[in-house]
Amino acid sequence: MALRASARTAVRSLADVRRGDVALAGGKGANLGELIAAGLPVPPGFVVGAPVYGAFVDAAGLRERLDAELGGVDVEDTGALEAACARARALLDAQPLPDDVADAIRAAYAELAGSDREVAVAVRSSATAEDTASASFAGMNETFLNVIGADAVVAAVRRCWASLFGTRTVFYRARRGLGRADVDIAVVVQRQVAAVRAGVLFTIDPSTGDEGRLVIEGSFGLGESVVSGSVSPDRYVVDKRTLEILIREVRRKELVVEPDPGGGTVTRRLSDEEALRPVLADADVRALAEMGERIERHYGAPQDTEWAFDAEGTLWMLQSRPVTTLAVVTAAPAAAGAGGRVLLTHGLGAAPGVAGGPVRVAPSLAAAEDLRAGDVLVARMTAPDWVPLMRRAAAIVTDSGGMTCHAAIVAREMGIPCVVGTGDATRRLRDGEIVTVDATRGDVLEGEAPRPVAAPQPVLSPGAAAAQGTAPVTGTRLLVNLSEPSQVARAAALDVDGVGLLRAEMMVLEALDGAHPRLLLEEGRGEEFVARMADALTTFAAGFAPRPVTYRTIDFRTNEFRGLQGGERFEPQEANPMIGFRGALRYTRDPEVFALELAAIGRVWDAGHTNFHVMLPFVRSARELAACRELVAAGGLLGRPGFELWIMAEVPSVLFALEEYAELGVAGISIGSNDLTQLVLGADRDSELLAGTFDERDPAVVAYLRQLIPAARRLGLATSICGQAPSVHPEYAELLVRAGIDAISVTVDAVDRTRRLVAAAERRLLLEAARER
Repeated sequence: MALRASARTAVRSLADVRRGDVALAGGKGANLGELIAAGLPVPPGFVVGAPVYGAFVDAAGLRERLDAELGGVDVEDTGALEAACARARALLDAQPLPDDVADAIRAAYAELAGSDREVAVAVRSSATAEDTASASFAGMNETFLNVIGADAVVAAVRRCWASLFGTRTVFYRARRGLGRADVDIAVVVQRQVAAVRAGVLFTIDPSTGDEGRLVIEGSFGLGESVVSGSVSPDRYVVDKRTLEILIREVRRKELVVEPDPGGGTVTRRLSDEEALRPVLADADVRALAEMGERIERHYGAPQDTEWAFDAEGTLWMLQSRPVTTLAVVTAAPAAAGAGGRVLLTHGLGAAPGVAGGPVRVAPSLAAAEDLRAGDVLVARMTAPDWVPLMRRAAAIVTDSGGMTCHAAIVAREMGIPCVVGTGDATRRLRDGEIVTVDATRGDVLEGEAPRPVAAPQPVLSPGAAAAQGTAPVTGTRLLVNLSEPSQVARAAALDVDGVGLLRAEMMVLEALDGAHPRLLLEEGRGEEFVARMADALTTFAAGFAPRPVTYRTIDFRTNEFRGLQGGERFEPQEANPMIGFRGALRYTRDPEVFALELAAIGRVWDAGHTNFHVMLPFVRSARELAACRELVAAGGLLGRPGFELWIMAEVPSVLFALEEYAELGVAGISIGSNDLTQLVLGADRDSELLAGTFDERDPAVVAYLRQLIPAARRLGLATSICGQAPSVHPEYAELLVRAGIDAISVTVDAVDRTRRLVAAAERRLLLEAARER
């Protein structure tokens, strides 16, 4: 019955969806609904909500089986990951689709087609973690273009669901600290625009972070050729204030992707005359720039959008999502000749940075399997399927593609220097040749250049800094959330005050090697875990020194622990693990496992890193905290000069026990807004049926924070928050600043936006105070 109710209520017109409906429509669907509501030209359509998928897998008992297949696999082992993902997709494919779900999809398609009976549509995946401020999922989940007929649409929806377990997608989720089997997916179905010109528009320059410029890339036909990197698109850079076209690059576009009259798409090679024809006239460029400005104003943040012109010249907006990555140029470019002669000099620096190593030319994904860590990957283009291999590369160079293609976006997210659109890198560079990739300039040089020295930055007065558009100074400290050592170099180069939330889970999975910690203890391998964790944690402490790093100890729930090797022997089955055996309570019941973690932290301190602190999650009572404090003391951490013990403020009881917590020596609290919201509102954030109830901006949650933060400050406790709400909702940043919060911790990609929001809130407070005086 739950599945039938879900099918009836969760297949919804895009016109009825808004930005806050991510749990229903996924990131892509929610943003499309928001654009429609804002009066922007978006093709009509409907969304098969994530609750439909969730009810489908839950009713079939697939959730646990999918988790068992994927939970313990080493995502760095490509063969093992591919096999596990294939088994996961087979589980999904073997389950028949309930009639009521298929009927609901067919009915929505018939309504969309109207009198046409059959209409061509685009069927697009929209995962609940996709196209959000913290993760783009660029090209990870599948899209099917020019789908014709109700049965074909139903089949395409199922294929979108299965794409949730593609090798590239599971790898990407794991590297972004997201669940491997517990992410739900919606599917957007829209009328297909028979595009004759299409592409991507960034309302900020993604390669430099310049907010005064828009970057447009486009090619002929459907936009798939641009986002996939199959062509080197025309490129236009526009001054956002004057709409002057600053750069106009017409490039050779070798092919075009077009709708096939019978369904699907065909790829056609362009003649020499067609290939060099400009995609956009100046008037088209300005029309797109105006549209981009309008969308950015609506969202209040830089956007990555997709657009298309049909044969009649009508402009359609096909997507908008937050820009998840901006280039952070922390080093001067390598001087020409520093590593020898220039081999290639006509590429686009899509993900700036400088790196060198031996060339590995890979004409196909199969040929790239032998890519070794530190190689320079050279390919015609890198599709999303290449993502698990891309992480090994020191740098990436491609023949085709623009700075807005999926590969470029993912390279920026991974912090890998990337040069795209060179035209002939695969022909001109040789396997094993040592080169330096200067992705800031878009050059490839012979030999390995000396490591560049960071360019000195002038110290500006506040007035000069404001005039030059540099980052505003805030009284509220700005921190970052991190989860794995590969993020350290990029994050530590930012102008942030430290790490407000270092998540344990990604590092723990690698240190455990897929096994349950109690199984490691049984096998006498506890030291192995301690050594691996100590190495990983030391990377953060050393990278950020002397800035503080606050490490949240393991907060796996029982269903997540059960997915590890041997987990079924040690973990109970819980009806609601979200509020079950987790956090501080677990440490008191299983002190041997907690002792391993404390031993690793002790080694960080023994190595002289006194900036490394501990935060306990999901603390329910003073009794739990007192017991945990004894365990931390037994681990030799308490009493060390400068050591701080924090707690997460997730359980509402924290407000009422603050005085006891202060007496127990807690240095500060960090608000976990997701868990806090679900417990204040009684809304299980894992339940699709309650998705509409879960809102961090609910008046009850806001009132709670307005009590909690001042109460903590009165007791001398530091206060922080480690959720995304302050970077997504401008009013949330102001709420926290007005309440007197000391620090806000966000993901790396949200630092600049959050800083601006906090600075604006602080200025408003100062202005109000001045007016009152």
